[in-house]
Amino acid sequence: MPGSFIYRDWDGTQHIMPFDGEAVMEAISDDLLADGDLRRALRRLMQQGYQTRDNERMMGLRDLMDRLRDRRKQMLKRHDMNSVMDEIGKKLEEIMAQERSDIEKRLEDSRQQMAERQAQGEAGSDDENLQKMLENMAAKRLQQLDQMPDSPAGRVKELQDYDFMSPQAREQFQELLAQLQQQLLNQQFKGLQNSMQNMTPEQRAEMRNMLHDLNGMLEDRAAGKTPKFADFKEKYGHFFPKDIESLDQLMEHMAAQMQAMDSLMQSMSGEQRSELQDLMSSLLRDEQLQAELSQLAANMQSLMPTEGQRYPFSGDDPVTLQQAMSMMEQLQQMEELEGQLDAARYGSGVDNIDAEKMADLVGAEEAQALKQLQELAKLLEEEGYLETDGGKMELTPRGIRKIGQKALQDIFAVLKRDAFGKHPSHHRGRGGERTDDSKEYEFGDPFYLDLQATLRRAVEREGVGSPVHLDPKDFEVYRTEMQTQSATVLMLDMSRSMLLRGCYLAAKKVALALNHLIRTQYPRDTIYIIGFSAYARELKAEVLPQLDWSEYEYGTNLHHALLLGRTLLARHKTPNKQFLVITDGEPTAHLQDGQSYFNYPPSDRTIQETLREVVRCTRDRIVINTFMLERSHDLTDFVNQMTAINKGRAFYATPEALGEYILVDYVNSKRKHIK
Repeated sequence: MPGSFIYRDWDGTQHIMPFDGEAVMEAISDDLLADGDLRRALRRLMQQGYQTRDNERMMGLRDLMDRLRDRRKQMLKRHDMNSVMDEIGKKLEEIMAQERSDIEKRLEDSRQQMAERQAQGEAGSDDENLQKMLENMAAKRLQQLDQMPDSPAGRVKELQDYDFMSPQAREQFQELLAQLQQQLLNQQFKGLQNSMQNMTPEQRAEMRNMLHDLNGMLEDRAAGKTPKFADFKEKYGHFFPKDIESLDQLMEHMAAQMQAMDSLMQSMSGEQRSELQDLMSSLLRDEQLQAELSQLAANMQSLMPTEGQRYPFSGDDPVTLQQAMSMMEQLQQMEELEGQLDAARYGSGVDNIDAEKMADLVGAEEAQALKQLQELAKLLEEEGYLETDGGKMELTPRGIRKIGQKALQDIFAVLKRDAFGKHPSHHRGRGGERTDDSKEYEFGDPFYLDLQATLRRAVEREGVGSPVHLDPKDFEVYRTEMQTQSATVLMLDMSRSMLLRGCYLAAKKVALALNHLIRTQYPRDTIYIIGFSAYARELKAEVLPQLDWSEYEYGTNLHHALLLGRTLLARHKTPNKQFLVITDGEPTAHLQDGQSYFNYPPSDRTIQETLREVVRCTRDRIVINTFMLERSHDLTDFVNQMTAINKGRAFYATPEALGEYILVDYVNSKRKHIK
């Protein structure tokens, strides 16, 4: 049966991680090699993001920051904060229109009934008096409505004292009043359920007492006393969010609400701001409550000064007071989220960013990207590329191999497709790897039979026909190439000049790539790595990725490096021994009685001691190939002397081409051909 498919809107949960540990290791390899700091390399990846091998973009912190700022710009460009009072004014106009309409309808109905009673002779003096009272009352109410202020705040204040004749208009006004009071009070007390209009006298008294006790706690805090917050929460906890556990948290909550209201005020025009302030004053007609709220604002400003931010709204979409207050809170949360993102970019930790806020304020896609960033280290640890011990983060052997593999790939990626492989030669040999060419079989050749060529020789000898009879002279076999076994010492100049000229990254990359090449393609070969500056020391491959060059010293002690390398190669019987020297300067130090002696410009003693060691290496049949990263006259002169003694080779290579020189040369030298 054909399968069925269900398509749903993307909400972030269906997203499959577009990258794995291997891709992450490839992405951070260059940064890791640059300064040797694994945590810093991961942080850079988190900042910049990553383009996956499938050309899918993994968002970084910068991308998330841009998305957040774009979301804020969209909000500011869409809405008009000066329209806050317009919606209230519109509702008040509707309420007043309802009152007028109902008054006029009531008058019309009453007049019609009076006319009918008069026609039937049933109307008396009492009826006429009642009609006159109704006419007077209606006229007075209509006059009051005509004289209502134009401002919404003024109308709210007047309508609170107005005696509605329309039950429907009265109900609509009471609902609006309750809604506005609820919005105003909820700006301070999120747990408040009832508006002032619907509060019982007992509930009003409880709210006054709560404000009085809250002001008392704040005054105690200002005086250096310890307020009894637990008792306060037990008694009045229903006025506040449930997650508030201390006075400090409560103060932060109220400060945020006050700041949001201040931001709303500052984001409005002066006229609209005055209107809203008047409206807020007219909503709370309880003088004691107003006094406590004023005292609360003063206490909060003293203990935790806050000032709202003016947001440049420039759109046309109208907003209600409730929507405006909600936007202020969102904008505050965006500011907080932006601060978290900014702090994470400079090392505070991506785990401190609130993923739920990212989802609410920006979107599900961005929240999913943030969660991926937060799980990067865990992903690498689960896939065996790194391990953590307390706060320390280190590469595992698998991670080190991956860095070497990536370095090798990068180096050969710049070559033409056919520049690395079998490297065909005119020299042919016995044993080793089979080539695509064939030859007449000779005794001792590996019997890699070329059947097509063999049959062709038999047919040429006997002529066309069947069966075909084979003769030993007809056999043709594939030619082969012989690979040699070698021992190599790679010598890396770690002097100060290598660091300052930006050559050390290329040197580390070559060392890792060559090590990986030999370990994976030529396992019978041996490689040692020596770093040399004032002194020379053997470097294990596993320390190379996180080698940060922080211990560099003055001096280029090639003398000590050659001595140490010769000692290491003395353990091996292979006749194929070589040194690969990567340097950007002539020797400026030599070893004497176990001590390094540095001098710049180089002393004659340093040059002579180094060349004497070159002679010893030459006697031990060690070939020295030198890769110069600088074309200075002194370096070239010294290398020429060394090459004349050793008969090795010398190359000038830029840091970008260094890997190509060394690795391709190494592979080429692996093949010796025998006729």
